[in-house]
This record gives sequence, structure tokens and C-alpha cells, in this order.
Amino acid sequence: MSQSKNKRQMITVTNPRSPISESYRALRTNIEFSSIDETLQVLMVSSAGPGEGKSTTITNLAITFAQSEKKVILIDADLRKPTAHHTFSLSNRWGLSSVISQQSKLEEVIQASDIPNLDVMTSGAIPPNPAEMMGSKKMTSLLEQLRQMYDIILIDTPPLLAVTDAQIVATKSDGVILVVDQGKVKRDIASKAVKSLESVKARILGVVLNNVKRKANEEVYYYYYGVQEK
Repeated sequence: MSQSKNKRQMITVTNPRSPISESYRALRTNIEFSSIDETLQVLMVSSAGPGEGKSTTITNLAITFAQSEKKVILIDADLRKPTAHHTFSLSNRWGLSSVISQQSKLEEVIQASDIPNLDVMTSGAIPPNPAEMMGSKKMTSLLEQLRQMYDIILIDTPPLLAVTDAQIVATKSDGVILVVDQGKVKRDIASKAVKSLESVKARILGVVLNNVKRKANEEVYYYYYGVQEK
């Protein structure tokens, strides 16, 4: 992946005053205020299908949390089509899969990004059994360790309707953000994604709509809506 594409994905760094960057900050604020009495520390970001912008969304959300002086880690738990190592120009020799399989120690798979306060755990080698890894006791233990180390833990997963990985991770998360490409995904497909989360009693915090055209121009932007009350 080219450096220029990486920079386009990090619009909250390259163009922090843009409307899109402001929308990511609004997303962060909505998450922070969506639950005053309950902890929202482990957050999963997913989509119904591929190519809806979930990885770009989680990258910029992680950056905005880090910019607000939170200690943040982004975990690439898409063990089928990982992207974080490309986005942040990091090594993927070791990562989530290697720490779960006990080939590496936790401190060996946490990498500092170029963004202050933001660390990244890449996917590591693609394993033959991603869903089993996500459902393992080791994954649960790993998240408990990270809760002691970070203010915010953001987890990127495979699309919800492709495999069961995301549903499994959702049960270990405090909340879920669903990314929907409005120009690509039909309402019934998005509804199936929501139902797949509801079936495991995941807490859906809201939806990020991608590829919504503004009336003033054709610029793509993101926004957040629909905080779900318990």
C-alpha cells in the first residue's frame, strides 16, 4: 500500500480541520457521552460486508481518541484480510495471532505508531482458525491485560456477514460501531448485520454512514447517529 494512500486514510492527521475530521471527532464525543455510568473501553468496529470503510473509520477514530490525550491501542483482529500494518507502515511478522498462540509475549507485539498516544497490535500471521482464536480464553485474557494498560482499546474485525469472528469479538467488547456504505449496501443487508449483533446480545452504540453525498458538493463524509439505550 502506498504512502499516499496511507495518508489519505489518516485524514484526521493530514487535514484535521476538514468536515470529515470534524465528523470523526463528533463520533468520538458521542461514544464518550453515550454511557456515563458504564465503561466503554473495548470498542469493536465492523461492517456488514467488505469495502465499506471500517478500517479507515477505526484508524481515524483511534487517532481522534489519541489526540484527546487518551492512551489508545488499535488491534487488527481481521485475521483474514488484515490492513493495519499497511496503514501504519509497521511490521506484521508478529501480532495478535502470535500472542494468542503463545509464540510471542504481549510486549513483543505492541508497536508504537507515529501518532502520539496510539499503539498498534497488527494481526500477525494469518492462522487457519481465526474464529477459534477470537473465542479463546487467551483472547479474553489478552483484553483483560490491555484494559489495565490503555484507556481505549479499538478492535477491527472481518465483516459481520462473511464469518463469525466479529460476532465472537462483539461478545468480548463493551460496545460496537457498525460502518455502513450507504451507496453500496442495501437496507436489508445492513439490517442483517444489526440482527447478527443483536443475536449475541452485543451493545450497538451506533452506525457510521459512509459515502453520503453532501448537497453542497460531492465530497464523501462520515457521520454518527443512533446511540442505543440499554
